[in-house]
Amino acid sequence: MVEAVLFDFGGVILSSPFEAFAEYENEIGLPPDTIRKINATNPDTNAWAQFERREVSPEEFVSLFEKEALSLGYELNAQRILEGLHGSLRPEMVEALTKCSSKFKTAMLTNNITPMGEQDLDEEVKKVVEIFDLLIESSIEGCRKPEEKFYEIACERLKVKPENCVFLDDLGINLKPARTMGMSTIKVINPEDAIKELYDILGFTSD
Repeated sequence: MVEAVLFDFGGVILSSPFEAFAEYENEIGLPPDTIRKINATNPDTNAWAQFERREVSPEEFVSLFEKEALSLGYELNAQRILEGLHGSLRPEMVEALTKCSSKFKTAMLTNNITPMGEQDLDEEVKKVVEIFDLLIESSIEGCRKPEEKFYEIACERLKVKPENCVFLDDLGINLKPARTMGMSTIKVINPEDAIKELYDILGFTSD
């Protein structure tokens, strides 16, 4: 029986940063998915992982990421990578979150660079963040998806078992450990399809 619905933020509630990354890659003539490739190299210890655990400053991240890119044969401006992190709200996902919050416990599980409380969020985004019962943020916890501990923290604080949770994320690597723990998982590629799958699991109608 489902008791909690867990959402990633960027790429689920917000449009994916990878859309902005793709635009930048096209702008400077890099092969598609270059930034994904860099992020997937040494994913637990690379600049991105360190940054999401707040182990390095933004300036250190920029330097480290650019060095990692060069080691793979790519030259880029990592400051532009940071600028691409802020997506826009997906109204249909906000509606789904609101509907879930009326019946189930909800949590945001996000790998972020800066805690929500320290970000200059616009009013609409703030209202959406306030819908969640719980925020689990890598910049606060010192661990990140896909580390199993991250999901364990969410379950402990919500007082639910993994098998009673549904988790939505746009990255398969983040869904795998959640699924192994017993969660129902939904990969968000097309938001409408993901919402239909979620409603099917929860027994909601799409109206």
